[in-house]
Amino acid sequence: MEHLLDLQKKLIPDVLDIMSTRYRILQSLHFLQPIGRRSLSSYLGMTERVLRGEVTFLHQQGLIRMASSGMYLTSDGEAIVQELGKVMKNISGLKNMEKELEDVLGVPKAVIVSGDSDRYTLVKNELGLACVKEMERSLSTSGENIIAVTGGTTLAAVAEMMHPLKKAHADLLFVSARGGLGEKVENQANTICAKMAEKAEGRYHLLHVPDQLSDESYHSLIEEPSIHRVLQLIRRATIIVHGIGDAKTMAIRRHSGEALLKKVDTERAFAEAFGYFFDQTGRVVHKVQTIGLQWENLFDARSVIAVAGGRSKAKAIEAYFRKGSDSVLITDEGAAQEILKNSKPFRRSLLL
Repeated sequence: MEHLLDLQKKLIPDVLDIMSTRYRILQSLHFLQPIGRRSLSSYLGMTERVLRGEVTFLHQQGLIRMASSGMYLTSDGEAIVQELGKVMKNISGLKNMEKELEDVLGVPKAVIVSGDSDRYTLVKNELGLACVKEMERSLSTSGENIIAVTGGTTLAAVAEMMHPLKKAHADLLFVSARGGLGEKVENQANTICAKMAEKAEGRYHLLHVPDQLSDESYHSLIEEPSIHRVLQLIRRATIIVHGIGDAKTMAIRRHSGEALLKKVDTERAFAEAFGYFFDQTGRVVHKVQTIGLQWENLFDARSVIAVAGGRSKAKAIEAYFRKGSDSVLITDEGAAQEILKNSKPFRRSLLL
């Protein structure tokens, strides 16, 4: 296939541009259907006249179905989207970029989806789908799979793209790895955990505690039997799925006091994950008192999957992986390009 593509580049250079455009239209329809032509042209940044011609061609090929409610992909259109995914990755150079990112960050595996989720919100759905596929690969067919998940908009996208997993005979138990952040309920770990379990046809346990606690509240709540049971499940997690946040953004979302906000600025913290704030060298500059997923739990899990995308997250991703666990990284092209722009491979230290 790659040899054929190389020949096409030389003989018919425009064919790859045309294929990329049509794939992008089909891929967008996959996530947005049903959608009208005007809305789709706005999303793609394409004129209605150009889109009309492409849509007409795809309709004639039996890949798009027109309806009063908008355009849909046919079963052949859905199959094309699935089949072309790997091919487009080679064409766009994402495969090579994944290898470069693995070398730079020192991670065992990097998966890059096309686009920049800072610019196109639906790229988060692609991140979510890639994460679901990685979770599926990590499942054990024997024994219980305990999947601990955190919150955030990217993890919400993972929940949105969840589906009954192929290893249907696997025993799936989802558990909330964090308490509530006081943010939108759809982005909280409990909501995401329950949604993932429902779509994957598994079971779940929720963690009903605030995300930040005083010392007194922490020591009181941690002894509650129901909370203790969930914490035990988190410690036994076989798969952990978490996001990586921008330090300043997360401090504000946590309604942190002026002292922490000032500390984030003065100590140049770039990343936040499960209550830890990291500077650009990976040093932990602050730890929030939380009940839930802790740093040491990452090293006990069989599989750890970190999901974060967008050019604005590049510094956070790089800072986190200075001392991150041996995670699989699911990210997008925008973040990867920014990380690779001036980076050199570094050796990660696992010491706090």
